[in-house]
Amino acid sequence: MSLASGHCVNVKQANSSSKKVSTEESEVIFVKENVSMRPTQDVSQQISGRFRILKRDSALFMTWIPYIPKNYVRTAFSVNSYKPSERDRNLYSIRAIPLAEIKSIWRHTPPLGWQYIIVVLNSGLAFPPLYFHNGGIRELLNKLKEHIRIVRSIHNANLYLLNEVIEDPLQKSLSSLELRDVLSVTSSAVLQEQSLPVFHSEDERSMEKLAIKGSTPSSGIDQWKFGTKQTHRHEESNPSAYQTLRPTEQLKETINDEMASTSVGSFELVESKLSDVPLSVWGRARLPPLESEEWATFLDSEGRVVDSKALRKRIFYGGLGHHLRQEVWKFLLGYHQYDSTYVEREERRAHKLKEYRILKAQWQTISDEQAKRFAKFRERKSCVEKDVVRTDRVLPFYAGDDNPNVSILHDILVTYSFYNFDLGYCQGMNDFLSPILFVMQDESEAFWCFVALMEHLAPNFNQDQNGMHSQLLAVSKLVELLDSSLHKYLKQADCLNYFFCFRWILIQFKREFEYENVMRLWEVLWTYFITEHFHLYLCVAILKKYKKKIMEEKMDFDCLLKFINGLSGHINLEAALRDAESLCVLAGNTGALCIPAGTPPSLTANMM
Repeated sequence: MSLASGHCVNVKQANSSSKKVSTEESEVIFVKENVSMRPTQDVSQQISGRFRILKRDSALFMTWIPYIPKNYVRTAFSVNSYKPSERDRNLYSIRAIPLAEIKSIWRHTPPLGWQYIIVVLNSGLAFPPLYFHNGGIRELLNKLKEHIRIVRSIHNANLYLLNEVIEDPLQKSLSSLELRDVLSVTSSAVLQEQSLPVFHSEDERSMEKLAIKGSTPSSGIDQWKFGTKQTHRHEESNPSAYQTLRPTEQLKETINDEMASTSVGSFELVESKLSDVPLSVWGRARLPPLESEEWATFLDSEGRVVDSKALRKRIFYGGLGHHLRQEVWKFLLGYHQYDSTYVEREERRAHKLKEYRILKAQWQTISDEQAKRFAKFRERKSCVEKDVVRTDRVLPFYAGDDNPNVSILHDILVTYSFYNFDLGYCQGMNDFLSPILFVMQDESEAFWCFVALMEHLAPNFNQDQNGMHSQLLAVSKLVELLDSSLHKYLKQADCLNYFFCFRWILIQFKREFEYENVMRLWEVLWTYFITEHFHLYLCVAILKKYKKKIMEEKMDFDCLLKFINGLSGHINLEAALRDAESLCVLAGNTGALCIPAGTPPSLTANMM
């Protein structure tokens, strides 16, 4: 498939677009043995191979081919006896990528551990990290300099740009995933500790190519983040974009491997229940939203929530009337404790307002002269400014020129980047903040609720990508348990990575429903009632809903991804919630066992 086809691509697909180069007819410019790639976070599962730069006529090509098992090289650096299968060898091989198609190489030489490089293509695809166990990266770069133009970034000494000079950052969008505008969640700071270069894209139509390619170094320095209406930016000093690119392919391949190596029991028991009666029978009837009069019955005379579990159950089955969200969301998000009184909450509000103003002043008092010497501040602030003007502007609350609510959105996000400097601002945070500010109607309280939300969403943005990996793997296991025929079909279609569910999980279905329904769904998820992983069962429920169409039309990954994206605005939320509850009830403890330990929940337990 062409890299310009507008779809996400994996290693195998990227190789299919590379040129056929006969090694017998090519001159070997550079070769290094025992260069490895890691399909999973387990170092013992690394795959070793031969890395080469080949020259044919006037063109140069890069290849990395895993050793075949019978010739598997063992050295002092081979920490295990792992031998890749033929499937893995074909899946992970990098076959003759023209150097003319390589945009940059990022070199990492940690004080402890092995050196590795990350190769990023002009299309935005990034190959998984290649570990040079016996050294050789410097020699590789020196050899390349003899044949092509290489420019070292003035912002990051570890970033080498091939075939071009450094340009100003331009925008690019994930059009095939419909991830344009507000949902880019690339963090320019999340990976700051590793000082990775940021890949800000240059072309509005090709950012979709980023989505699949990538991998995760076992040292845990990755970040992949995509969702609908997403925009990624490129700037050589910013470390996030390669992280955004890499882990997607890592997760796809890791999940495929893990799905192939494990299975879930009790299929017959669960599926027999599903076949006996309609799925909806297993879920309770949805209730009308909680309103003021009923809300008052959950409070004592001093304002304490008497029975938080009963309250959360009520919200789970019916949600909240909109006028109550401003008050109740603060409990659901953990900003207020359930046993706090009216007086305590007012004192906290006043204290947090002062704290917020101090945080906000930290960046508002930066002079122009300081800003000239504060690249990270300029970079984050610029990213926020570009994102907020695209955030939910169709809503009256954010519509129009010089809208003060857009300015408040901007100020909160920049302030958060100072509050959590390690994470900084991630494109897409604006998408999460928008409903919170809309509900709170107060800058300080919106900020602190957003802080609380980001605390439990952090695993989605973690550098090691374990959060997203475990959630996607859990979805695949739950489908295997609850619908084995769908699982078998997705396996045959090479879709067990479940990347098509990525934006659902990453932003908690923000782009799948209308604004009101998004708020309803979020408050249901935040109740942490039946399970902390209810959002995963919701994924399964939606897939089962459209199972017949998926299988009858024999959708491959690209078609399935397009179809899933096209469901936005066409999913019945109440029916999906009921079906998800049914699946959760039916799966029981077996379903819980499908979810890997440490899989991020919808809400952390300390918020209850």
